[in-house]
Amino acid sequence: MRFVWAVVAFVLAAVLIGAGIAQRTIFMGPSSEQTKVEVQEPAPFVLMDGEVLRSNPGAQTLLIRGDGDIFAAYGRTTDLEAWLAESDYNQVSVAKDGGLDVEHVAAPPVEDEGDGEKTDEPVAHNPVGSDLWLDSFSDTDALIADNMQLPEGMSVLIAYDGTQDAPDDIAISWPLDNSTPWAGPLMAAGGAVLLVGLILYVLGIRHQRRGRGPRRKGPGPLPITEPIDVATLPPGERDALESAPASAPQTPDSSEVEDAEIVDETKDPDAKTSLRSARTPRRRLRLIALPAIGLTALLASGCSADSWPQFDEASATPSPTPTVIAPDNQKPPAVTEAQATRILQEISTTLVDADTALDLDLAATRLDGPALTARTTAYALRTELPDTAPPAVIPTDKVEVVLPEATDRWPRTVLLLSKSTSDDTVPPVILTMTQQDPWSNYKVSNMAEMSADVALPEVAASWLGTSLVPEDSAFLSVPPADLAAAFSGVVDEGEKSEAYGLFDDLSLDLAKSIRDSRQEVVQKLADNNASETSKATFDMAPTDDAPVAMTTLGSGAIVSVVVTDTETVTPTVADAVIRFGENAQAKALTGVSESAKGIETTYSFQLFFAVPAQGSTEQIRLLAVHQDLVSAKVIK
Repeated sequence: MRFVWAVVAFVLAAVLIGAGIAQRTIFMGPSSEQTKVEVQEPAPFVLMDGEVLRSNPGAQTLLIRGDGDIFAAYGRTTDLEAWLAESDYNQVSVAKDGGLDVEHVAAPPVEDEGDGEKTDEPVAHNPVGSDLWLDSFSDTDALIADNMQLPEGMSVLIAYDGTQDAPDDIAISWPLDNSTPWAGPLMAAGGAVLLVGLILYVLGIRHQRRGRGPRRKGPGPLPITEPIDVATLPPGERDALESAPASAPQTPDSSEVEDAEIVDETKDPDAKTSLRSARTPRRRLRLIALPAIGLTALLASGCSADSWPQFDEASATPSPTPTVIAPDNQKPPAVTEAQATRILQEISTTLVDADTALDLDLAATRLDGPALTARTTAYALRTELPDTAPPAVIPTDKVEVVLPEATDRWPRTVLLLSKSTSDDTVPPVILTMTQQDPWSNYKVSNMAEMSADVALPEVAASWLGTSLVPEDSAFLSVPPADLAAAFSGVVDEGEKSEAYGLFDDLSLDLAKSIRDSRQEVVQKLADNNASETSKATFDMAPTDDAPVAMTTLGSGAIVSVVVTDTETVTPTVADAVIRFGENAQAKALTGVSESAKGIETTYSFQLFFAVPAQGSTEQIRLLAVHQDLVSAKVIK
């Protein structure tokens, strides 16, 4: 009967294992679903609406094949459409019947700057390296962008370099659920049944061999001895028998019979085989069971997670998240936090390269306004005076604050606060950067170092963004347009200035340090016995650069302004000459060592203030300051 159950177990194991393997092979469905984009009329760009990628559930995979360097990027649909406003492109969207609709969009006529006439020739913009993209991908001949999960309002741009027609071999792939959760249990159960069958088979063989018994019996019982008549024996034998001691008849002991039986059987080859068979069932059981266990483990370990039921997924419960209510008609932020961090890293890398090569053109790709003016003078000084220290780098280890303007128009402004985590001597840097139009990259205009003990006012989250404060806003204690003049008056007039009480102690300390540096110049003229033949005058004034003011959560604003402090040294007698002496910077920038009419030196101060709301009892707080020598010229 054991053999019957063993055969049943073998058949059942084969069915179970075969069913498990079949689920992972011949009965397994496709792992993905794919749709191709049919482009009829070539164009330099393909704009794929995010709805196309979301037409099927699951993470999207974009497959693009072409000849050359293929570029793809995604961003807000409105931003991409603004970037393509001057170009021909094919727009891919979802048709009403669920298919794909490819529409060719022609560029509007462009006015020629030369004669004012319009031309139908579209503008070729290179999409590579634009700050407008949330993320981008590039590869040669074939590009695969996987695990894309674009939310609503996002689209994908596909192109080469903007001059040649975009790739037309485009496909979208979505994953399909081809998991087989019962394949693993079936194969594991089949292995277990196979092991049971092998055990039954070995037990059946053992039982059959034990049932045969030994093939040769031992010697039978000895015959009963008869009494011996001593008188009838010959004389010699009779004497020996009489002289022997009396003893009981000897009969073989049962253990001796068994020993003899065993000895006899071992002399027979058949008996020897029978004895070995009785000792080997356990050994055979081990030899057969071990491969069966190994086969079961191999089948179970070869199955992926898709071959087993996933009970833990059903038990997961979502964790509550705070509810955030955005204002009505809220515009999207100009950049995301990750996008701003990437842009700042690219700016920092570009400026390091420009500072190393003293390449002003390269620096101009990422700087504008006062920041570019300061770099221009710094490069001129380092060309004449190689020992001049290079400009400070922008730390990018930790971007602590990202405050973008919430807008869908241009120009767009972003305020950033970045710190260094690897070097404690590098102060935090606060800056503002602006993107003038969709085809331009962000450029830093104002940048200053912030003291470690200065706290930035509370600002909105990066995903929400903020708004710019108009220059003439009356909702602040001092309008942004008047802030630079107010601080200049505090520097020039001190306590006599009407705005003296509006600023905090840190601002007043800065104003005092500027006045002290002016006094040092006057004292130096006196020490050189030049005070009777020359004089020094000073004037701090706002520049033509417009202030940048961004609202904070307390109805106040962070305002960045630029002021210049001009130092003029002129002779007071006709025969006097102003000699530059040890002023190597003045010599390097003017190219002369003296002037008959004097010299004018200008310093620039980039300042960031926290300005409270109108009616607040708080003072205007100085957040950051950066000073640069921007010019030195002889008076003619």
